[in-house]
Amino acid sequence: MSRTRIKICGLTREADVAAAVAAGADAVGFVLWPGSARCVSAARAGALARTLPPFVTPVLLFVNATAAELAAGLQAVPQALLQFHGDETPEQCQAAGRPYLRAARMREGLDLLDFARRFRTAQALLLDAHVPGYGGAGVVFDWSRVPPGVPCPVVLSGGLNPANVIDGVLRVRPCAVDVSSGVERAKGIKDAALMRRFCDAVRAADAWRAGTFHRA
Repeated sequence: MSRTRIKICGLTREADVAAAVAAGADAVGFVLWPGSARCVSAARAGALARTLPPFVTPVLLFVNATAAELAAGLQAVPQALLQFHGDETPEQCQAAGRPYLRAARMREGLDLLDFARRFRTAQALLLDAHVPGYGGAGVVFDWSRVPPGVPCPVVLSGGLNPANVIDGVLRVRPCAVDVSSGVERAKGIKDAALMRRFCDAVRAADAWRAGTFHRA
């Protein structure tokens, strides 16, 4: 069993990037959508990404971005994984010619298996709550809506925090988890202790799945 990867999203400060890496994050996300309180410019994302050590992946989050906005993001962070969180079609996601994540907003009636087939070139589907706007807003969706047999890796998102992520990992068995507001003390301002607790909880869930978990 491979370990569950951890993405911490919505970073805006160098200190928070360093704390996320120290806590054990595998990837950090920079929001390039102006509608978010956590939005940073492409140049700012580039400056933050340059503080990352090797083997920690920068992720650029876009919502219905133009080709020029995508190009600016990739020029600033050329090694980035892309995350499409709006209404992008498969063709629009593939147009950049880069590995990408596709967000699936888990509304009532969404056929996730069909969605996965449509976006079969995605590295993974990121499952988020369906709320007004483009973002989970710290809301947990009904995890029972994730059907068995999704034909691609799944990233669990939407309202995760140190208290519920163990349950999410054990129930959904995602390849990765994604957190933003659940490790913040204000929008865009991360809490180092919460990030560490979140990462420790994910590792505990992995140990539980592997049968090696021991209570203190």
